[in-house]
Amino acid sequence: MIDMLLHQPALFVAWLLAIFYGITVHEFAHAWAATVQGDETARLSGRLTLNPLAHIDLMGLLMLVVAGFGWGKPVPVNHNNLKNGKTSDNLVSLAGIATNLVSVVIFGLVLKLFINFGSLGPDNLLLNFLFMLIMINLVLAIFNLIPIPPLDGSHVLFNILPDKYNEFKFNLAKNGPFILLLLILADNFLGVGIFSSIFNYFLGFIYRLF
Repeated sequence: MIDMLLHQPALFVAWLLAIFYGITVHEFAHAWAATVQGDETARLSGRLTLNPLAHIDLMGLLMLVVAGFGWGKPVPVNHNNLKNGKTSDNLVSLAGIATNLVSVVIFGLVLKLFINFGSLGPDNLLLNFLFMLIMINLVLAIFNLIPIPPLDGSHVLFNILPDKYNEFKFNLAKNGPFILLLLILADNFLGVGIFSSIFNYFLGFIYRLF
């Protein structure tokens, strides 16, 4: 990324804009879903907005820029206010992922139109921006499906597991961020390739699709 900033600043700006978009719509979707499901906490906290500054988490942004995957600032949700309990919590948790996947489809279709009917070359900034939007939104969707706290997939996992696994859920909730950080570091700096292999598989599938 530093090399891109120094030698291709326009691409670097496009990359940042794609990150801001992906995180913003992801977190806004959480806030919107929580509000629809009866909890006003996110709205009262100023999170029911498309202003990126309300949703950017500095560490999550840094991880996206450096490691290729990261997160936004968690949306506050009072689960006691949700009208349908665990079902509502699952809807709120999956709303961000669903929004990112819808974005992948929309930008994929737009990209296909430009490629099929346009005369833009492979180095065109707009085409590269569309590629980045597809990649960032797909990475955010797949990454957040991982059932490790604080990622969205952990909410669904905890809601599915019966009460006899409460100790496991407590320990995972406490140690999840540390485990996740270790996996990210191992993936990027030790060549483990767990996340990168998953992301590359789905990126390849999307590119073949569009």
